[in-house]
Amino acid sequence: MAEPIEPSFNTERHVKYYLRCLKTFLPTAYISNDSNRMLLAYLTLSGLDVLGTLQSKTTPEERQGYIDWLYHCQVPTGGFRGFSGTDFGAEKRTTDNEAWDPANVPATFFALVNLLILGDDLSRVKRRECLQWLPKLQRDDGSFGEVLGPNGRVEGNRDLRYCCCAAGTRYILRGKSGKGAEDVEDINVTGLISFIEKCQTYDGGMAESPFRESHSGHTYCAVGSLEFLRRGTVDRQQAGLLLPGSAKFEGLVNWLASRQTDDLGEEDEEDEDEAEAEATVEQEMNAGTGSLDERVHALPGLREIGGDTIPCAGFNGRCNKVADTCYSFWNGATLLMLDRYSVIDGDRNRRYLLEKTQHLIGGFGKAVGDPPDLLHSYFGMVSLAFQHEAGLARVDPVMVTSERVVQHLASLPWQV
Repeated sequence: MAEPIEPSFNTERHVKYYLRCLKTFLPTAYISNDSNRMLLAYLTLSGLDVLGTLQSKTTPEERQGYIDWLYHCQVPTGGFRGFSGTDFGAEKRTTDNEAWDPANVPATFFALVNLLILGDDLSRVKRRECLQWLPKLQRDDGSFGEVLGPNGRVEGNRDLRYCCCAAGTRYILRGKSGKGAEDVEDINVTGLISFIEKCQTYDGGMAESPFRESHSGHTYCAVGSLEFLRRGTVDRQQAGLLLPGSAKFEGLVNWLASRQTDDLGEEDEEDEDEAEAEATVEQEMNAGTGSLDERVHALPGLREIGGDTIPCAGFNGRCNKVADTCYSFWNGATLLMLDRYSVIDGDRNRRYLLEKTQHLIGGFGKAVGDPPDLLHSYFGMVSLAFQHEAGLARVDPVMVTSERVVQHLASLPWQV
C-alpha cells in the first residue's frame, strides 16, 4: 500500500493572494464590509508579515501611505474609526455631531496593531485622549460597548469581542508599567474580570455574554482579554479561569479539546450500492442470534474504526457543528494561551487545512470547497504557524501578530 502524499503549504500562491488583496480591488462580496476596512487591513498586512514578505513586497513609500491612512482614521477625542467614510472633517466636528463619526473599540485595537506591523512608533497616536475615552465605553457590569452614542451613551452589545479589543488597546497604550498614564483613569479591571468569568457556561466554554451558548470565538476573546490584563501588570491569581487545576480551567480545556472533529461537512456520496449494502447488513442483523454485540462482531467484512483511519480532523466552534477553518485558530490559540495545546491532534488539523481548505489560487476557504476569503485565509495560516509550518513566522497567540511585532511593541518607551 502506497504511503499517503505529505500535504504542503504553497507559500508562493499565498503571497500572491495577499498581494492581490492589498494592491487591487477586493471582490464585490467585500462591499458590505467597507466599514470594517481596518480589520481587512489587519488581515492583509499581518498575513504578508507572517509570510515574511511585507518588507520585500511593499515599498517604504507604500508603507508610509498605509500609515498615513491609518492616522487619517484617528478621531480627535481619542480612538480610531473603522474607515474614513464617516469623517466629515475636524473643522465641522462639534460636541453635538461627534456621535455620528465615532471611534469604535475594535477599530481602535486593529489600527494600533496595524501601525505596529508597519513599524510605526505610535508617536502620532493621541494616547492620552484614547486612554481617557476607553473607560467611558465600560458599563457598570464590567463589559464594554462598541461606540459612544449621543450624550455619551454606550452603544453595542455586551460582548466579549469588545472586551478583548478594549483590554488589548489598554495594554498597547498603557504598557506593562503604566508609565506616562498614571494620572489617567484606568478601566475597571476587577469588573472586567468578573464579567468575563460570568460568561463561562455549564459545559466549560465561554459565551458572548452571561447565559448564552458557548462559542470558540468568544472563548478566545475571554482568555485573550485576561492575558492582555496579565501582561499589563494584573495578577494572574485574580482570574480563576487561568489557574490550572481549578474547575473553571479544567472545564474550559476539556470543552476546547472536544471541539476537534472529523465531520468536515463534505457532500454525502452515498450511492445505490452503499444503500443496498446497508440493507443487507440490517437483514443479517435481524436474522442473527445472540446478543447485539455478538451479532455485530459476526458481520462479514467488519473493520474496527480507530484513530489511524481518520486522515483529517479540523475544529468546530460549537457543539454538533462541522469543521471550519477559522476554528483551528480560535481553539488552538486559546489552548496555547492556556499552555494546553498538546491536547489536540496537530497532524490531523494540519491535513485538514492543507488538504481540505487550502485553495488552489492561494488563501483558505471557510470549509471544504469554499473560495478563499481574508479572514479564513489569515486564521488558517496562523493555525499552521502555531505548528511551526515551514515558511511562516512565529505568531504570538495573544496579539495574533508575528513575534517581530510583539518585540517592536516592547521597545516603545512606555512599555519598557
